[in-house]
Parts: sequence; C-alpha cells; structure tokens
Amino acid sequence: MSKYDWAIVGAGPGGYVAAIRAAQLGQRVAVIEADRPGGVCLNWGCIPSKALLTGAELVETLTRHGQTFGVTAQGLTLDYGALVDHSRKTADRLCKGVTGLLAKNRIEFVAGRGKLAGNGTVEVAGVGRIEADRVMLATGSAEWTPPGIVVDGEKVLTSREALASKRVPGHLVIIGAGAVGMEFAYVYAMYGANVTMIEMADQMLPGCDPDVAAAIAREFRRKKIEVRTKTRFESVKDAGAGVVVSVSSEGGGAEEIAADQVLVAIGRRPLSADLGLETLGIAPDAKGHVPVDARYETTAPGVFAIGDLAGPPLLAHKASEEGIAAVEMAAGIRTKPVDHRTIPFCIYTQPQVAWLGMTEPEARAIHGDDLRVGTFPFTASGKAIATAHTAGFAKVLAEPRHGEIVGAHIVGHGATELIAELGLALTLEATTAELASTTHAHPTLSEALFEAALGAEGRSIHI
Repeated sequence: MSKYDWAIVGAGPGGYVAAIRAAQLGQRVAVIEADRPGGVCLNWGCIPSKALLTGAELVETLTRHGQTFGVTAQGLTLDYGALVDHSRKTADRLCKGVTGLLAKNRIEFVAGRGKLAGNGTVEVAGVGRIEADRVMLATGSAEWTPPGIVVDGEKVLTSREALASKRVPGHLVIIGAGAVGMEFAYVYAMYGANVTMIEMADQMLPGCDPDVAAAIAREFRRKKIEVRTKTRFESVKDAGAGVVVSVSSEGGGAEEIAADQVLVAIGRRPLSADLGLETLGIAPDAKGHVPVDARYETTAPGVFAIGDLAGPPLLAHKASEEGIAAVEMAAGIRTKPVDHRTIPFCIYTQPQVAWLGMTEPEARAIHGDDLRVGTFPFTASGKAIATAHTAGFAKVLAEPRHGEIVGAHIVGHGATELIAELGLALTLEATTAELASTTHAHPTLSEALFEAALGAEGRSIHI
C-alpha cells in the first residue's frame, strides 16, 4: 500500500468522522477497523438503543396516556423480539451508510486489527503494514465488568448482550444507575419486566445536578422501577433458573435479591490494550486512557488519540468533534480544541434528561449566593400540558456579573433536542437577557428555556 497522510485506527463516530474531514481537506486517508464501520455507537450502542427506547415510549404513550386522547388500546400485544429486529435493521442500514460515506470520500477502508509498529507505521493483522505521516487512535471503549463476574449473555449481561437479546425477564436487576442502566431500565419496564436498580452513589446519574437526579428518580418510581441508591453491589451467583445478586446498603446491611437476569451497567473501559502503545513509549493512565495535549497528540510525535480512548466524557458526539478538531489543528486551520463545557449529556428515557456546563453546586462553589438561577416546571407549560408530558423542568444557571449562561439542565419530554439551544448559548457566551429577548414560538416546549432565562433575570411571567 502507498503512504497516507492519516492512518486512523478505529471507524467509530470519532474515527470515520475525522477521516471524512481529513479527506475534505485533500488528504489521503486509510481507516483501519476490525469490526463493522460505525463502531460501538452505531452498531451496539447509541443507535440500536434509541430504537428500543422509541418502542418503549410508544408503549407508555398507549398504556398511560392513550385514554387521555380518546385512544383505548385493548388486547395490546407486545412483541419485544420484533423491536429488537427493528433495532438491528436500523444499525445495519446506518452501517452501510458509513461504508458509503467512506467510499464517496475516497477513504481506504482496511479490515483488520491495527496496532502501532513504529513511527508512522500501523501493523494490520492479516494485511500488513500501513505507513502514514500521522496516526490517529480512535478505538473507543467497551463495557466494563468487575472481577469475578462472568457474562454469559443469558443470565448475566452487559449492554452488548442486552441489545441482542429478545427476552424480557420477569425480574431484572441492573447494577448501575447511570445513562446505560437508566435507558435499559425504562425499556424493560415498559415491556413488562420488574426492574430493580442498584446504585452505590447517593443519587441516580452520579455527578449530575442534584435537582435532575431527584426528578428522574421520582419519575422512575412512578413507573414502578425500584431504585436503590447508597447500595453496593457485592456479587452475583447462578441460581438455576435465575441469579442471586448480593448487595449491601447503608443501614440495611447485606441482602440477597433473586432475579431472572442481571444487567451490569457500571461503566466502560478504554480499548487501549494491544495497540502497541509501548512501541512508542506511550503510557496510558491508571484507567487506561491515553494522555494527549491540547492538539490531541500523544507523547509520541505524530500519534494522536481522540474520543473515549483519550478520556471522559465518553460520548459519541465528543469523539466526533475531537476527531474534526485534531485534523483541523494538524492542518493549521484551527487553534482551539473542543470546549467541553458545550458538550451535552443526554439520556433518552421518558422523561428525557439533558444538561451541559456546570451543575448548580459547581456554579455555587464559584459564585456563591450571587449565582443566578432560573427554573421553569413543565407543569406550567401550555404545550407540555396539551401533550400530557408535564414531568420535569428546565433550569438555567448564569454568573452574576454579566448574566452569562454557565450551565443548563432539562428533565422532560424532548429534553435531548431542547438542549441544543443552550449549547449554542454557551458557545456564543450568551446571557440570560439575550436568551430571554429571543422570541420563542408559542406553544412550544422550548418556551420553558425562555421562561427559565426570565427567572434567572428575576422577571418570571408564567410562574
């Protein structure tokens, strides 16, 4: 093979997007991938899970809200297997789409596992060596399971196995109440499973704004999803037809929970092993992430790392933006890396959750009692009431001197779409006065952001 400008290891949302941007700049690019184009996100994560969540939302709409709109669903049949089939077809369709994009941009796709073999050299198993001026590592991450847990895909699952399984267990225990655990809890609960969530932290979604955590926990309990915080997972053992999950909690001591299945959703680990990092003296940190500088370059000149491999937040859109930034900075047409303040976090349950920037405790640690806070509940939104989606709120945080927005948090229907407006606000360093002076169509859910901005300005209208 001839020499390339970029050899990109990994064809996930970071790698393939970076490849396309480099190709747009007239550079010769090779993308090396041992699995399917699109990476974990497209094939075994973001995309297929959203297909499942859409089915769950439809079930809830019919069973919980149908009569409100004069729709009575009698003899409703839930075919979870058909939903899983749809999710796989969705992933297949988009995988073909990514393959087509690579071909359209004249990017060489090399099937095989790649690893560093020296300066500007990637060894691809079964193919040979690829030479490039620059190498980008975009291998992403995989599900993490604690030592001693054996994932069999039948009784003990991670998100990977759950996305392929067509079984709805009678009782499911989910270890971890982060984004992955929450989304599967919602899906399985809507399709008839009894769900128990175990979380070691003192709230769901550890690290998010406490008001957000409290609101989503309340809504989950209304859906009959049992949420146990301050509870530590100890072990899981086979019990014939099911499993027994051992936990311990503050004040409650040790306990055993019998279930049909357990889903381990504790976190993810970067795929930094067997990449040949030691060949060039690149040392991952204690968690396996590859350290990079502001240009996403590792300690080895000409070798870059992006996305989950380079550290949190572990989000597909963060990986894509970093891939573009790395290529553009290397080309000399950009000077700044991705601003993590503007990266939205989204959970696609119902109600949805989305936020960016600082949490209220983080902002108060800087600005104290002078922090401007505006909150607007969806129970006061005309559009939310009309559509029977009144759960949740919108909250905007602003620093006191100029009113510049420093954080935004939304729990409610459509939150993952609404957050984009606040992302633009942070990017443009907008103020609550500017957001409040922007006309929002009526009736819309986006009016909640307008009202929250008014609240931060001390001039609320509809509450």
